[in-house]
Amino acid sequence: MKRTLEPYLWLLFSGGGVVAALALPVLVLLFGVLMPLGVVDWPSAGHLTALLDHLLVRLALVVVVVLCLFHAAHRIRFTSEELLGIARFDLVIAVLCYGAAVAGGVTAAVVLL
Repeated sequence: MKRTLEPYLWLLFSGGGVVAALALPVLVLLFGVLMPLGVVDWPSAGHLTALLDHLLVRLALVVVVVLCLFHAAHRIRFTSEELLGIARFDLVIAVLCYGAAVAGGVTAAVVLL
């Protein structure tokens, strides 16, 4: 029996979907609505620096970014194949999508760590 990476990619897709559904709306609400309207004060540079000084916070942010990128990559891969009818190029599309997700994850890790 031939083993594939497909179950792991679906796992990253579902994990990214959960993270995107739970974390991103809160961030958009805070930084996109409440803070610009003045309902909540903007955090100072000192507060953000103190928050990002903790290693667990930086690791959590890397996990959120990586999972969201893999979720987007998986969604783009299968949507483009179905809508554009280019399923015969599955390997190329998969390498491009997941390669971009890995590159974005490495970039996030380098920036945050």
